[in-house]
Amino acid sequence: MQEIDLPPYAPVLMESTRALGYSLESAVADLLDNSISAGATEIKIEFWPLDDPYLIIVDNGRGMSSDEITRAMQYGSQSPLDVRDTSDMGRFGLGLKTASLSQCRSLTVISLHKGVYSIRKWDLDVIKESQRWTLLALDENEIDSCPGIDVLRDYGTGTIAVWKKFDRMSAGAVSFADAFSRKIDDVRQHVSLVFHRYLAGESGHKRVTMYINGSPVIPIDPFLERKSEQLMDVEPIIINGSRITAIPYILPHVSRLTREDMQILGGEPGLRRNQGFYVYRNRRLLVWGTWFRLLRQDELYKLARVRIDIPNSLDDMWNLDIRKSTAVPPEVVRRNLIRIVDKIAQGSKRTYTFRGRKETRDDVGHTWERHKTREGIRYLINRDHPIVDTVARMMETESKEVDAMLKLIEETLPLNAMYVDMVEDEHFLTNPTSVESVRDLALKVLGSLEQDEEFLEKRLSWMEKYEPFSLVPEAIDQIRKEVLRDEQ
Repeated sequence: MQEIDLPPYAPVLMESTRALGYSLESAVADLLDNSISAGATEIKIEFWPLDDPYLIIVDNGRGMSSDEITRAMQYGSQSPLDVRDTSDMGRFGLGLKTASLSQCRSLTVISLHKGVYSIRKWDLDVIKESQRWTLLALDENEIDSCPGIDVLRDYGTGTIAVWKKFDRMSAGAVSFADAFSRKIDDVRQHVSLVFHRYLAGESGHKRVTMYINGSPVIPIDPFLERKSEQLMDVEPIIINGSRITAIPYILPHVSRLTREDMQILGGEPGLRRNQGFYVYRNRRLLVWGTWFRLLRQDELYKLARVRIDIPNSLDDMWNLDIRKSTAVPPEVVRRNLIRIVDKIAQGSKRTYTFRGRKETRDDVGHTWERHKTREGIRYLINRDHPIVDTVARMMETESKEVDAMLKLIEETLPLNAMYVDMVEDEHFLTNPTSVESVRDLALKVLGSLEQDEEFLEKRLSWMEKYEPFSLVPEAIDQIRKEVLRDEQ
């Protein structure tokens, strides 16, 4: 048997790997992974769209020696089967090269490590000319004109990646500068979401600060944790000694979201599109807005989010791709997620059914009651509601007319129109449930009845179990002090 050493042809392979499907934002994110893996706590992204356009990413990480930077520039510098540090964000040893050269034809990397600069450069035009794997090793005196070098010198340690020759972005663009600037807006949005846990900081981990052209990147929290409801405790899943955790959240109903909240969530389309699982690897967001076919996307589930944390030791089981944009849960994980999906789906439905309020008390009476029949679902007015009961008492001789009025309201309830408005995320305007408004309503109910202290106390105790009085217990307490004191 004859063995043939058949290395890949450099110009063809390097041009081919440019078509892996990176967007500008996903390519930048791939390089940010390298900076974070190198221990950086500050990262600056700067771009210049005019004259000699460039994009640089400079960090204050630990930097690389001459041998390390050469190895980092090698295609396939790391096997996906290698055991890596738990904080390592890479996998295939391709990201730096494939991500960078998917956007440009020239990649220069400058690293400062222990006071020594090391510079390496891939230039696809040089590769095309030489038809070899020609990596350029530049001298230190060639870096003075490099953008961002002053920042690196101030850091005293770290790395700069410089992109130039943006052939693909400039092709067909009326104005390259305008096209570049628009894409940088996408980069900011993407980075704000994908690295939001690093940007916000978490207990036990160093916070990472990022800037784009001097402006700080603000984290986007897709769970609105300050407002959302966490349905269950952390759900650990142990596979081959590695721990996966899942945390389900329910966002507040849209009527309770501010304009800023809606902007964070991507507006009305984003609210629907981004329901589902959010998979993080080493706190870096990989995949979001999918139920992995465990649940269909639905309007009633669009408030549901599940945060899943996976370690890099399970990359092969999750089928993580080169761009870190695809991850599929293994069967053993899917079985555990089904139970979580069932609970969170019901929680999201309940949030819509009760307009954003969590209903955990069986003793709270509602104005509308849901009745399931053989023919379908009907919503009927609660005849035991204090206001309904009061009106019925006042008009006892016209009870048929009162009942007819209630049935008219029930049978003409515009459910279809309400559903359409809900699908389109319209904000429903309701009377405010303030202490004053609820107090006034309660006084009107009490004022129409014969009053004695014992009866009033029983009535107030009954009323506070029904909405809207149950929503503002302070109003009932206030009436107790006022009315019962007057009776004495």
